[in-house]
Amino acid sequence: MKKAVTGILKLGIPLAIGVWLIYKQYHDLGPAQREELYTALRGAGMGWVALSLLVGLLSHMSRGWRWRYLLEPLGHRPGFWNCYHAVMIGYFMNLFLPRAGEASRAATLYRADKVPFEQGFGTILAERAVDVLMLLGIAGLTLLLQLDKLDLFQQRIAAFRLAQGRAPDEGSGLGWWLLGGLVLAGAVGAWLLLTRPALRARFMDLVRGFGQGLQAVFRTQRKGAFVLHTLLIWACYVGMFALGFLAIPGMEAVPMAGILAGFVAGTIGIGLVQGGIGVYPQFVAMIVSVYLATPAGGGFIRPDALALGWLLWVAQTLMMIVLGGLSLLLMALKRSPEA
Repeated sequence: MKKAVTGILKLGIPLAIGVWLIYKQYHDLGPAQREELYTALRGAGMGWVALSLLVGLLSHMSRGWRWRYLLEPLGHRPGFWNCYHAVMIGYFMNLFLPRAGEASRAATLYRADKVPFEQGFGTILAERAVDVLMLLGIAGLTLLLQLDKLDLFQQRIAAFRLAQGRAPDEGSGLGWWLLGGLVLAGAVGAWLLLTRPALRARFMDLVRGFGQGLQAVFRTQRKGAFVLHTLLIWACYVGMFALGFLAIPGMEAVPMAGILAGFVAGTIGIGLVQGGIGVYPQFVAMIVSVYLATPAGGGFIRPDALALGWLLWVAQTLMMIVLGGLSLLLMALKRSPEA
């Protein structure tokens, strides 16, 4: 019962935050701004959206191929399609259950190619470490390109806070709440590990798997190919995002610095709330609006920038659902009765 309640809270709270943000985004728009939003969405170029999704598919296939390079030093040679389907199933599960994607991905490859769960999960965590470094690199480059925009960012944020009825220098206290939550979660996790031997043993298995995964990054015989696939994956991520700007009239005026800033903001939004619902469009619109003229109806976010965020989020989410669901079906049909 306690596990069920915990699971419901983990899923329900982020979704509730996302739904609230959707309501707030729409409620804060005036009638004229809502009409601008609808007009931007109706005028979206679906050809550019389709091309964006094709680039996204290439990134997922590259991720599946790159995964094989980390599994080879551990003595496993899974097929490409099994790795690809496992990746897509992981994305699919992440949309519905918090942090379930990594476990689902490792479990899928165990069923398909008998890759031990701990090793598969460890290589996935090692991949995540590499991807975090890539994201930090893109964020660093983005920050360098924004140095002349820092004053403008501060002015827009101050105007937004003033519109919300708060002084520009008034803190929300959210940072302290987040820090307190992290400390509490860490204390509870440490207590559980100390008092439950079975959980501690499982945790240590995962730590060893992560260590093996990190070693595989350096031990792989295809280091050059691994680096090239990593660069390709992230180039496709940025390209998929950038192509969306060509789909919304007026968004082609946003410079590359703004595209990169919006990309980083959207990536952070996906990590904050389950599937990025509500948060991804809001974060993208907030950042992209800085690079455009102030909205005619006032406010902080331009309706066409919000339309861009929603278009990208809906397109990417539908792709995950369709391709992830298809991979789930194909792997289920492929599984032998013994498995």
